[in-house]
Amino acid sequence: MPGAAETYTLSLSSSISRWTDRGELGISNGMDARTRVCVWIIALGLANFVVYTVGWALIGGESMNGYVVGVDDGADAPQYWMRRGGVKPFEVTRRQWIYSAVHSISMPLTVGAVVLSMLTLAKDRLIASMHSTIVRGRMFITVLAAGIGVLTVGLAAYFTWYTVTQLARTGRSVAIAVGMA
Repeated sequence: MPGAAETYTLSLSSSISRWTDRGELGISNGMDARTRVCVWIIALGLANFVVYTVGWALIGGESMNGYVVGVDDGADAPQYWMRRGGVKPFEVTRRQWIYSAVHSISMPLTVGAVVLSMLTLAKDRLIASMHSTIVRGRMFITVLAAGIGVLTVGLAAYFTWYTVTQLARTGRSVAIAVGMA
């Protein structure tokens, strides 16, 4: 008689199997779990890019090309500025600046997730085509994936650092500035 852990494992395995082997109507769609997850990541990443682009167009710029003038800098109240291209800076609301900053932080992570998903989907074909080269396919994919991960996380970390340092200039705590407290 199976124990509780074995029963849970069997139940989870059969649930995953049903999820990956059949579409919503119970019709087989030929996608395994890895492919399904990668396709969803790509679709959501592209949707995030479209939303970012629309937000950029509506606001007129992005906060990574902007700055905050705080009370410590002589302003009566914190002022949030953005630039579009090399054009003269324009003032935006605090909410617009923070929305743009958060979305700018998400973009490198989104691009990294989409590229890694595409690399995962193309992995078998790349490995097969690189069998007689100096660098083997699997090693190439591993190095490329690590490079993409380091680059995108590094960019997101820099954008986060920039956002926090700009918001710290407002004279308020950063948690209050982003609406967390």
